[in-house]
Amino acid sequence: MAMNQSKQFMKRLVPKSLVLLVLGALFVGTTAHAAYTPIELDAVHTKVAFTASTILFDVDGEFGKYAIEVDGDPSKPESVKVRAAIDVASIDTENTKRDNHLRSADFFDAAKYPQITFTSTSVSSKGEQLIVKGNLSMHGTTRLVTIPFKVARGKNGAGVDTTSYKGKLTIDRNDFGIGTDSVAAKISLEDEVDIKLLIVTFPGK
Repeated sequence: MAMNQSKQFMKRLVPKSLVLLVLGALFVGTTAHAAYTPIELDAVHTKVAFTASTILFDVDGEFGKYAIEVDGDPSKPESVKVRAAIDVASIDTENTKRDNHLRSADFFDAAKYPQITFTSTSVSSKGEQLIVKGNLSMHGTTRLVTIPFKVARGKNGAGVDTTSYKGKLTIDRNDFGIGTDSVAAKISLEDEVDIKLLIVTFPGK
């Protein structure tokens, strides 16, 4: 299907997080092209991370490569549709041996399932929160999830107007078959994994 010029431009962007441009598009403004207007991101503070726990310690990590599409009127969150994808092989826990194990068939099986995808079913506002619901697919399994984001606006340490979106989603890795048959996971890995999102933007840029 042919895409308009604005959508083609949007697809060429490489966002640093799952909802990096989604949230920016929703709040950047109300002009006709706002949904496809890039905004300035605070890449230093923006993070899409996760924490998996063992019986001894926590393992923190993040993914580094994403693609995303956004359709709709940013002044009407309920009209917005979000489609996103993440490169499983971009997982990074600052331990090469562990990262390679996570990419293997014991866990994410990146060779067979190279992407994690998200497709929204609804977007809404609730006070200072943005509620994004949708289908999260990974490792051949799809689940409906809800991600609430806390929105905060103010000046950063340099006195620049800044908006941040902080969200957290807790999933059971067994629901997606992640590490279910891994001996290492059975020995020490907890079932719940926290996905932590911090998206920081400079509005109006």
